[in-house]
Amino acid sequence: MKMRIGELARMAGCQVVTIRYYEKEGLLPPPERSDGNYRLYDEAQVERLRFIRHCRLHGMTLDEIRQLLEFQENPVSDCSWVDDLVSRHIENVNSQIASLQQLKKRLEALRHECSGGRHGDCGILQSLTASDDCPFCRNLKDGERDGAPCGHRAGRCGHKGHA
Repeated sequence: MKMRIGELARMAGCQVVTIRYYEKEGLLPPPERSDGNYRLYDEAQVERLRFIRHCRLHGMTLDEIRQLLEFQENPVSDCSWVDDLVSRHIENVNSQIASLQQLKKRLEALRHECSGGRHGDCGILQSLTASDDCPFCRNLKDGERDGAPCGHRAGRCGHKGHA
């Protein structure tokens, strides 16, 4: 059964613009066209799009997905590289979890800076202004911009002094 792009989008749970993007990137092959020049898709393209979307939900890049699709179509060697790929993603997730846990600790510490005052004497704002007291901001100032334990990036942690 052939379907148009809108129906494919509904079946795969994505937007039409996403399908067009994946076609442009070569992840989806160019579709057949109807006499009226509408894109026409079949069940194989639905499954391929679902595979791509599933990979994206697992944090895979377009290049990684391209490699997986090529291997899926032509499995000419062992798949140990796929295991390595997933292992790298697991390491990345573990790193992100550690960063988020550190950020959570810092935010909890900030929350305890609130004294409930209403006279412009907000402990949280004062703490955010005093970046010298923030261990995460110190790391950013010391050149560890992408390695800060809280996952902050330059100019994005809310503290002044490292724009």
